[in-house]
Amino acid sequence: MSYNILSQDLLEDNSHLYRHCRRPVLHWSFRFPNILKEIKHFDADVLCLQEVQEDHYGAEIRPSLESLGYHCEYKMRTGRKPDGCAICFKHSKFSLLSVNPVEFFRPDISLLDRDNVGLVLLLQPKIACAASPAICVANTHLLYNPRRGDIKLTQLAMLLAEISSVAHQKDGSFCPIVMCGDFNSVPGSPLYSFIKEGKLNYEGLPIGKIVITWLLKNLG
Repeated sequence: MSYNILSQDLLEDNSHLYRHCRRPVLHWSFRFPNILKEIKHFDADVLCLQEVQEDHYGAEIRPSLESLGYHCEYKMRTGRKPDGCAICFKHSKFSLLSVNPVEFFRPDISLLDRDNVGLVLLLQPKIACAASPAICVANTHLLYNPRRGDIKLTQLAMLLAEISSVAHQKDGSFCPIVMCGDFNSVPGSPLYSFIKEGKLNYEGLPIGKIVITWLLKNLG
């Protein structure tokens, strides 16, 4: 299950986006019990949550999910942002093998001056009498700006590079991968095609030579 639960601080900072909503339903005291109700209803073995506000995570979200049998891992955005990404899994179903946070911010690269993050876990299914491979689960929240597909693409490439490293097995194969997140993209977009097809036709795209050069240099 993947769910952007909308950080309350971000909601308040961008209240003009929610003028069509009745004010009472925007309060965290109303929203969180309903979010938790949805999570209980779907009863997923793995949850990938975006816009998880740090203070709410520590005080309410993590304790509530732990009471439902989840183990939670969290990566806060860089740059003093209030929220981050969380991956929570049923500890009755999986053992945690590794936690791999991904920070997209690079102080010396103008293309990577944003504070988005990702999180990649390696989980071992608890299946009796079965040699089940580990599972790589990734979660991210890419940049929102609809005019900066170049930044989104670079952030995605960095996440995929981390996934490739985590999911790579000793025999040269890759374990099963589940990639979730809020990619701020739509079907048919270059980013979507890149994920689905594993390639990018950048001819005519306004992403600039700096993006292609950086991708080829750093990610091959």
